Amino acid sequence: MAQHQVNKTIKEINDRIRKGKGVVVNAEEMVEIVRKEGKVNAAREVDVVTTGTFSPMCSSGLLINIGQQPPVMKVSRMWLNNVPCYSGLAAVDAYLGCTEPSEDDPLNKVHPGRFAYGGGHVMEDLLRGKAVHLRAEGYGTDCYPRTELEKDITLADLPNAVMLNPRNCYQNYNCAVNLTSRTIYTYMGPLKSNCSNANYATSGQLSPLFNDPYYRTIGMGTRIFLGGGIGYVIGEGTQHVHKPQRNEKGIPENPSGTLMLKGDFKQMKARYVRAQSIIGYGPSLALGVGIPIPMLNEDMAEFTGVSDSDITMPVKDYGYDYPNGIPRELGRATFEDLKSGTITVNGKETSTVPLTSYSMSLEVADELKKWIENGDFLLTEKVDDITSI
Repeated sequence: MAQHQVNKTIKEINDRIRKGKGVVVNAEEMVEIVRKEGKVNAAREVDVVTTGTFSPMCSSGLLINIGQQPPVMKVSRMWLNNVPCYSGLAAVDAYLGCTEPSEDDPLNKVHPGRFAYGGGHVMEDLLRGKAVHLRAEGYGTDCYPRTELEKDITLADLPNAVMLNPRNCYQNYNCAVNLTSRTIYTYMGPLKSNCSNANYATSGQLSPLFNDPYYRTIGMGTRIFLGGGIGYVIGEGTQHVHKPQRNEKGIPENPSGTLMLKGDFKQMKARYVRAQSIIGYGPSLALGVGIPIPMLNEDMAEFTGVSDSDITMPVKDYGYDYPNGIPRELGRATFEDLKSGTITVNGKETSTVPLTSYSMSLEVADELKKWIENGDFLLTEKVDDITSI
């Protein structure tokens, strides 16, 4: 293995940040720097590259503790604004999933075209300072005699509120089309008949896991931007693929890596934690995540020089194939082509529709960049690896 011409440590980079000398660029800016300067000079010149994504992340939720009031209670069932929470935890702990629909919402029956209120909306309401209605039931014990509780609460009333997300930041994903003769409603949004639109996600060259494809710097303990506050990577996410198929640049060619994340919900901002109602699918949550990539050597500079034209995504049919568990690959599209507005699928020009906001993803990367430049955010060493090969 060739020796690196550039070798930095996270401690050295943090020292430069503390002194106000750290050079920080976003991942979009890094593409041009690597192209013009080469990976070695880029690694020398830049200390940190900030990444960002703002996209629907359905596997997200809120772990709360509602506190006790006499007589005390062991909650067995809980609702916030009539959205069920999972309460099979300690006495007054509960978990609210962002895709859980309200029990009295029409879209609980998944009718296309109707608004769906769910867990993601409760989360955004709390961040906006709104009161939400808490209703809880317990079966009553000698140590926990209360059996009912009902009141309005705000985020400030909760002793603990932790965003805890089992699966975020997919490393690549499908581009979804529909080959059937009717419109279908999916978690990738509505897909019109006869391949009339192609819906895609991820922020391309800004996306965190495209900029560290082998998890050289991202792992358990990595400090991140999460929902406008500080969060952490706590390991690989659910559905993480350990040995993805990669192209010559090391970029996975199919949905692969995922991250499990946590952060203090009370630090977060509603601008970066947005409830969604996906027509015919139900409630979800768009979330802003930004991860700093330290320029330890020229390998990291090369990885963060990835451009939209380097990234290809599989085009798959969600009409016939996906529901039956056999999603054939109809072709591939570069992220650059997807951003252009049209791609060709089966010989047909098809309009592309982003589920990820590139402008908001760039804002996340730039906000994290600002935090680092101001000395408000230091990088952390990972304490355990995420398997990638």
